[in-house]
Amino acid sequence: MAEDRFPGWHGTTILAVRKGGRVVVAGDGQVSLGNTVIKGTAKKVRRLMPGGHPVVAGFAGSTADAFTLLERLEKKLETAPGQLARACVELAKDWRMDKYLRNLEAMLIVTDGRTLFVITGAGDVLEPEHDVAAIGSGGNFALAAARGLMETDFDAETVARKAMAIAADICVFTNGNLTVESING
Repeated sequence: MAEDRFPGWHGTTILAVRKGGRVVVAGDGQVSLGNTVIKGTAKKVRRLMPGGHPVVAGFAGSTADAFTLLERLEKKLETAPGQLARACVELAKDWRMDKYLRNLEAMLIVTDGRTLFVITGAGDVLEPEHDVAAIGSGGNFALAAARGLMETDFDAETVARKAMAIAADICVFTNGNLTVESING
């Protein structure tokens, strides 16, 4: 990821939780350089409307690279409206095969409310188990917390917010300044 080219750059925890017919994607706002917080209010979760079909996406890694990938995803969705799985697979194929795209350093979590995917530059399009997905520096902390909270009566947004708070308490590269988007299934 960006840490390879820019040693010391850290940031981002993105978490998606699907529960009760709703998917919530939450992202923290912190970007750090070494032990210094460069920005605490970055928005790494976006609502897209390709072809009038809402999609929520969160990204980790290089911001410019992530925006390039999000633009490509939107184009794929415009040619295949309402077919998120197909668009994600096509994006992952391009990302893996295209000489320019292959160098992009980011990961995406995307959902249309029915399906939930993690897309990587290695050509992976993963539908997570347990209705929870996470990426980024604090992703594993948020994932573990959310999986534990899924067994409670909390709704998807509460699970996401509580899990992100736990990740922010543990991971020094994650803060509690959240951007939260939800979408119904």
